[in-house]
Amino acid sequence: MRIVIALGGNALLKRGEPLTSANQRMNVRTACEQIAKIYPGNQLVITHGNGPQVGLMALQSNAYKDVPMYPLDVLGAESVGMIGYMIQQELANFVPKEASLTTVLTQTEVDPKDPAFQKPSKPVGPVYTKEEADAVAAEKGWTMAKDNDKYRRVVPSPLPTRIFGLKPLKTLIEHDYILICAGGGGIPTYYDETGRLCGAEAVIDKDLATALLAASVEADMLVIATDIDGVYLDWGTENQRLVRTANAGEIEKIAFAGGSMGPKVQAAVNFARATGKTAVIGALRDIEAIVQGQAGTAVGTGFDGIECVSSAAD
Repeated sequence: MRIVIALGGNALLKRGEPLTSANQRMNVRTACEQIAKIYPGNQLVITHGNGPQVGLMALQSNAYKDVPMYPLDVLGAESVGMIGYMIQQELANFVPKEASLTTVLTQTEVDPKDPAFQKPSKPVGPVYTKEEADAVAAEKGWTMAKDNDKYRRVVPSPLPTRIFGLKPLKTLIEHDYILICAGGGGIPTYYDETGRLCGAEAVIDKDLATALLAASVEADMLVIATDIDGVYLDWGTENQRLVRTANAGEIEKIAFAGGSMGPKVQAAVNFARATGKTAVIGALRDIEAIVQGQAGTAVGTGFDGIECVSSAAD
């Protein structure tokens, strides 16, 4: 199968973990060891998040006062190069030596009139206490928002409308390259009123962009890998149930948290609707079982309603 895998931020950095190169490499190595298990007989395309990394780079760039801070699209490109390099290198240690891997810096088109530009919502960078967040916001003029029990900087997150460079991406896939692309949802770009292609001061949701990419490269399956075993209804209550299968139209009616499961569910729905195929949300550690249809939450247009179990073991 042609499988597109979206690596969640936890695959690169655990929540609250120091944003060091060593920590990122350790987590990437663990993720790549799992991904390598489904390489035999399949074509793999890997995407990843970059929120913590691009936020850190913004802080680093802003610290040097002799030069204006680099825009988010440029910082995003820097972070994608760094993360792609780590994934490509670590994955090469788990697949056969003759396997070919490549990382492609990918641009994603957004609408400059997207309302998201007027309402920053995408968390980037490290977490702060309330006092730290207030100080950073006052110093840098950034928008800060609550993130569970902490605070993070939020930036515009416009919807992805097109993946640029599909022809070379498809060529690489067809020649059985393990392809790492559309990192961080792709670099947000748009055409201005003169027709010139420009970078946007924004960050694209990785899962929504990955769903668009997966449909565009005619993937057989989309796997949205995270750190929990699937989508839960009534999460955090004694009545929580794991969704095993869900009709795309039915699960779309349910309101999930916008900063976590919401975009993942919407991405799965988008892919299922666009292709008639299945998207699965589940734990990276279960990726073999996910591909075999034995784990995770499967979303498609062919399922009837929503089927739940009380736990992953049921």
